[in-house]
Amino acid sequence: MIKGSIVALVTPFNKDGSVNFDTLKDLLDFHLENETDGILVLGTTGESSTMTHEEDDAVAQFTLDHVAGRVPVVVGAGSNCTETAISKATKYANMGADALLMISPYYNKANKKGMLHHFTDVADVTKCPIIVYNVPGRTGCSITVDVVEQLAKHPNVCGIKEASGSIQYASDVARFISDDFAMWSGNDDMILPIMALGGSGVISVMANILPKETHDIAMSYLEGDVQKSRELQLKYLDLIHALFIEVNPIPVKEAMNIMGLNAGSYRMPLCEMDDANREKLMASMRKVGLCR
Repeated sequence: MIKGSIVALVTPFNKDGSVNFDTLKDLLDFHLENETDGILVLGTTGESSTMTHEEDDAVAQFTLDHVAGRVPVVVGAGSNCTETAISKATKYANMGADALLMISPYYNKANKKGMLHHFTDVADVTKCPIIVYNVPGRTGCSITVDVVEQLAKHPNVCGIKEASGSIQYASDVARFISDDFAMWSGNDDMILPIMALGGSGVISVMANILPKETHDIAMSYLEGDVQKSRELQLKYLDLIHALFIEVNPIPVKEAMNIMGLNAGSYRMPLCEMDDANREKLMASMRKVGLCR
């Protein structure tokens, strides 16, 4: 049960489009030095949907080797093909991942029975805890509340990354939180509301540029300082909105490059920000002292 801020780490690329492992090392060190509580690689923000299986494996292994147990590492192993998800989950569990993020099946979608089997079939064959990932804006389908209720009873499903943006859905799912099943906010603008429902923290995009501050939003709440958590959540709200002014991870990579964090470019079909949106992003960064 990882509490606090888990960064949804970008995958940095070289100019030729290959993975920049030198920068990946620097980014991992940046988070280890700035109180990030856990690291997620190969998620949506990591552009895994346009990386090869070989690149996925290399990033996962490099991250696990470099972090070396200093903080938990979650590896994205999801697929809309259940057999592929099983294969990736087994591989990353054997590498030593602390947990696996499993997105709901996208494009082909699934009925309730298929959705339940998709996750349980993976959870049944791997020793690694599974975090299910509900993000209907990306997948075109939601994990229904009754399916989450059944998954919460599985001994190898440890929680849900909730990124629907619906407080009603989050409230319904919060009823299943226990010592064995956690909920993390998948939206940076809902860290405090999700934690008020019993959430354990956030799997965060903003943490790529503000790791200590994102940690503080979550940990202040967990330590009983609700007022500080609220103040920080509201302080960074304009920046959070700007980080999603275009599809993630375009704005956060742009912000990182502005800050000199060398996130590099994107994998097509993602490309550079619109100039007007870039100005809005920079304006929000100036307000919190991230650029001039």
